[in-house]
Parts: sequence; structure tokens; C-alpha cells
Amino acid sequence: MIKIATWNINSVRLRMPIVERFLAEKAPDVLCLQEIKTVAELFPTDAFKALGYAHQAVHGQKGYHGVATVSRIPMREVSRHDWQDNGEARHVGVELQGPGGGMILENVYVPAGGDEPDRTINPKFGQKLDFLERMTRWAAKVDRPTMIVGDFNIAPLPSDVWGHKQLLKVVSHTPIEVETLARFQNAHDWVDLGRQHIPEPQRYYSWWSYRSKDWKTNDRGRRLDHMWASRALAEKSVAHSVHEDCRDWDKPSDHVPLMTEFDL
Repeated sequence: MIKIATWNINSVRLRMPIVERFLAEKAPDVLCLQEIKTVAELFPTDAFKALGYAHQAVHGQKGYHGVATVSRIPMREVSRHDWQDNGEARHVGVELQGPGGGMILENVYVPAGGDEPDRTINPKFGQKLDFLERMTRWAAKVDRPTMIVGDFNIAPLPSDVWGHKQLLKVVSHTPIEVETLARFQNAHDWVDLGRQHIPEPQRYYSWWSYRSKDWKTNDRGRRLDHMWASRALAEKSVAHSVHEDCRDWDKPSDHVPLMTEFDL
């Protein structure tokens, strides 16, 4: 059995106490972090090692973005794709070498895309769509059992958001983003593990804005974080969990962790 988790932590150094708590309580074998907001040299390497996560792949950037994968299972870094073609640290890929050896695990942080869903007036939105198109071309060539996880910054299904009609013109749930993400999914026939275990139309959120004074009561969430896998690998997944309790922890991220368990 192997447990893999993903979490947009929104600054790993600031939120290391809740990361340590999550690792101690939930004990994933592998944790993929996004938006670590630090260079590799300042990543809390020793703190992770002390918790048993000695194997680490860190693609960092000062103050912004950045991704890291930490593991109790031996692994080796295999790729760093620049899908935005601008040098930002938004991806790291590893090959797990322990149980399920040979599994490729891709950790990605897709750009948020700004506020206006129109690339003619908002270059960030165009960059987001282009990022996904480059991912799609890459996915069409994937030929090994692969899992891709992270903050995709898109909530594709009506039950992935608190208000489908209200958010159709809001970046993260617009039709063009949903269509672009669908092309990426179809390019490799990815299985959405979250929806394999929590089928639509069940409510499923992973992010709540800091602007909401009472996130739990208002519950204006979106499912921005995802765990997808090659079909043969997805067939071996036996459980999937959304850890909403972490949103109530001290100095929380606005995202919560997801975790999938495999019988390999």
C-alpha cells in the first residue's frame, strides 16, 4: 500500500507547523507541495528529514510559485518542465523507486490566470491557457504509468464549485478553461481520481478564499486541486480523502490536502 498526498501550502516555511502535523497524523508516503514560495537552499530540508521524508525534489523560486515532492520512499528527480515557457518554477517530476517502483509522479502548479477571463486584455489568462496546451502536447506522449497532481487552478464540474451559474464568468470555472482542461485529460485518458471515489454530483471542494470570514458556514469553495492517473494505475487506487479539517488549523493555507491510497 502507498499513500500519496498533494497540498498547495502557500509558503512552506510559514506553514511548516501544520505540514508537520499533517504528516504526523495522516502519514502519507509521499507529499507533493505547491506554492512553496522559497528557493531550494531555504527549503526546510532538515525538518522533513526529521519526520522521515529524506527523499526530496525541490524546484523553488524566491517569494513565488515553486513545487516540492518529499517522500519516505526512495525516488529520483526525472524532469522539470517549463510549461509556461518563462522560467517560473511550476513543475517537478520524480520516479518512485520503492513499492510500486517505476511510477512517475508529476507535481504541477498551474497559473491562476488573473481576474479577467479574456486573453486580449489579461495576458495572465492567456499564459494559463498556453500552459495547459503545452501540458496537453506533453500528455499525448506519456507512455508509462504516471500520476499527475497539484493545483490545476480549474474547477471543471458544476459540483466542484459553490455556485455553477454564478461562477461561469469567473476565472477557474469558465467554459474555455474547462474545455482546455478536458483536452489535457483526453490527451492521455487521465482518470480523475477524486471523482472516481467521490462521483459527481457530490460536493467536492479543496479551496476556500481567505476573504470569507467564516469559510465553513459560507462554504464558498472550489475544487482547484486534483490527482489524476494513467488508467492502469487508477485501477489500483483504493481510497481518496479530502482533509477539510486542515483549513481550520492555525495559520492555514487556503487549500487543503488531498490523498489517494493505492494497492500496488
